Amino acid sequence: MKSSNIGGQAVLEGIMMKNGNQYAVAVRKPDKEIAVDIQEYKSVIPCKPLMKIPFIRGIFNFVDSLVLGMKTLMFSASFFEEEDETEAELTEEAIAKKEKQDKLFMNLTVAFSVVLAVAIFMLLPYFLSNILRQHIASRGVITILEGVIRLAIFLGYILLVSKMEDIQRTFMYHGAEHKCINCIEHGLILNTENVRKSSKQHKRCGTSFLFFVMIVSIIFCFFITAESQVMRVVLRIALLPLIAGVSYEIIKLAGNSDNYFINLLSKPGMWVQNLTTKEPDDSMIEVAICAVEAVFDWKAYLAENFGIELPAGTSVEKTPDQEMKTAAASGQTAGQYGMTGHAAAEGQQL
Repeated sequence: MKSSNIGGQAVLEGIMMKNGNQYAVAVRKPDKEIAVDIQEYKSVIPCKPLMKIPFIRGIFNFVDSLVLGMKTLMFSASFFEEEDETEAELTEEAIAKKEKQDKLFMNLTVAFSVVLAVAIFMLLPYFLSNILRQHIASRGVITILEGVIRLAIFLGYILLVSKMEDIQRTFMYHGAEHKCINCIEHGLILNTENVRKSSKQHKRCGTSFLFFVMIVSIIFCFFITAESQVMRVVLRIALLPLIAGVSYEIIKLAGNSDNYFINLLSKPGMWVQNLTTKEPDDSMIEVAICAVEAVFDWKAYLAENFGIELPAGTSVEKTPDQEMKTAAASGQTAGQYGMTGHAAAEGQQL
């Protein structure tokens, strides 16, 4: 199986799908239509050569994914906001001010999320395991206990948020995203029926990445031998970029290999995905297909990698929603494929 190299994430009532220098966000609006926004992808890292260096690229890709994820999440949420005034009623100055406020809010949210994640998933397990230090002499045992506590907090957090109704729907869209990618990567024509029967788990999933971060951190923590507690904390934080870089390389290798050992290594992360992905309904699958088709030529992919040539004049059966997406991908304006004026303006701002 050759990787398609596309990936994405679930957003509010929709899916973001990224392919190379483009990404698309498909959202099921309150009126049940699908809005599709296609944008050029601009990395927050200006130095592109760094994005090609093994282990280093994982650090920057992680930062990029956080920023892009927050941006697309805010875009999807804009369809469900109750506003007293529409974008059309705002002056250019007011719109510019709103853009700056949104960007500041996004940056602050990303920064706060990173700090909170480090505190909960890295520092809290350390301090909890440190309580046992006076009873357990072995540094190795303490390090393993720290890792076990970290995994328990991680899994407990996922279980807790999965009880929320909105999150359950997001996990269903997450499943639809995986199913679409698995469908084409296993040589199937991208339609609702084939996507429905595809797996909702994928080796390149962000959940698997986070799981590997937890595991790799245990290994790295074994090499922290500082006596000072402050120094041990500082070193744990300092090693996080390297831990993320190593975890990224593992995920990248897994996504491009069918080796038995690599597949075995991927299994735990795939099991954890049972918590973060749910079986989607057909309407969610339609949204996922729209997102994929907006940025990825799956027919060319199937022809190149599986020798599947669709005869000239053959059309893949599409729902009305997917027909609407096709108009969007061909370069028509937002108004021509059902996006509201507000959504179109929001799309241009992203």
